[in-house]
Amino acid sequence: MIDSLRLTGVIWYLICLTNGVPECAVKHEFMKIFLLALLLILLPVASSLAAPADLYSGEAVVNDKQLSERNRALPLALLQVVQKITGLRQFDRYPLVEESLATAGSMVISFHYRNVEKILSDGDAIEELRLVARFSEQEVDELTSSLQLPLWQPERQAIQVWVVVDNGIDRRIMPVEFAYVRESMDEAAGSRGIPLVWPAPDDEGNYPIDLQLLWGGYTEDLVELGIDAVMVAAARREGPEWSVRINLGYGGQNWTWRNRDVDLQMVLSESVQQAVDRVAEANSIIAADQGRWLHELTIAGIAGANDYTRCLAYLQTLSVVEQVRVVMASAGRVRFGLELNAVPDYLVEALSSSTMLEYIDSEDAYLLRE
Repeated sequence: MIDSLRLTGVIWYLICLTNGVPECAVKHEFMKIFLLALLLILLPVASSLAAPADLYSGEAVVNDKQLSERNRALPLALLQVVQKITGLRQFDRYPLVEESLATAGSMVISFHYRNVEKILSDGDAIEELRLVARFSEQEVDELTSSLQLPLWQPERQAIQVWVVVDNGIDRRIMPVEFAYVRESMDEAAGSRGIPLVWPAPDDEGNYPIDLQLLWGGYTEDLVELGIDAVMVAAARREGPEWSVRINLGYGGQNWTWRNRDVDLQMVLSESVQQAVDRVAEANSIIAADQGRWLHELTIAGIAGANDYTRCLAYLQTLSVVEQVRVVMASAGRVRFGLELNAVPDYLVEALSSSTMLEYIDSEDAYLLRE
């Protein structure tokens, strides 16, 4: 591998000289690139994307800190982790999941307890004691793989949430008296491994988005404002029930549906769960497509070591990419060899939304943008 890299570097060196690049500049750029590529070879683990730590941490409500109570709660905490990793809320189609949770105790790396204050609908607050357990990434990944579960890719944008409430008298954006509803929605999304972002009003209580625009659920217009992941919930009181229309935009896709319930907290929390269901399904790798694939990728427009570093850094952020190596380098072009954890179609899909690389069909290569 080292000899191959050295040969690639020599070829790059000679090409640059024949194109009139000063020898001192060529040596400087070559050494930087050589050392960066060498680092990828010697430290392959560093070239793979590490999933966010919270994906492998789960929690469950406990009555106390006794060992028996902890043993009861650990499978529930592991279940939450499996939900985060796979994007699945229920496992009816995977009956072996439940019995596999019994191994939770052997997979724990660390655990602690935390007190959580929950706001009730009447404004009162209660405290819950929760066990927070961190599980082995390798063992969890092996478990989900052995059970043939889908893999929800860890590149997850936070969803900006707008809730407009029409109580029959007026319409307001998430009235302060519904703080408990917001808390419940945050917890629903967090337990699935995706955060929510709540826009804040200015000092006068005004929002930068027109209320009528939000009530209409025009997520496409919000995307044009640079918001690529947004959920708009328009809740109207209709007799004893709340009727809620959800408009969800995420990664260029849009969904719309309605829910009804007498309890606003219940209907909005369920709406969040349904939103995560849709996002996860659209961004998951099915079990049949998981595995190890080798794929080569050419990137043009690389003017020097800084561009080369940008390319490496970007490729390493893609969860479908496990390792990166240099196959060949020439003037302004680098051919990378990628080890993927899914069929190459998922890489192509990930690159299709890239703001850094643009595919040039005539060259069968990607152009590095400025």
